[in-house]
Amino acid sequence: IKVKKMKLTIVSPEKILYQGEAESVTVPGAKGEFEVLDQHAPIISSLQAGKLRYKAGDTVQMQISGGFIDVAGNEVSICVEE
Repeated sequence: IKVKKMKLTIVSPEKILYQGEAESVTVPGAKGEFEVLDQHAPIISSLQAGKLRYKAGDTVQMQISGGFIDVAGNEVSICVEE
């Protein structure tokens, strides 16, 4: 079974934290946690403090203090404050 993947870029004001493919991304949205999968509908949301997780082979998680997520055309861009 081939797992569908999307392009994921996670940046902080200081540096690029991750750039590559991911199977899923889970973020602490302003109105609660939500997950983004392959071919997700376009969305822009602010993020609150919490855990950001993404699956790119292994599952990676990081603590963030806020930020924004932009999903469009199977590309996910996240700007975070660590």
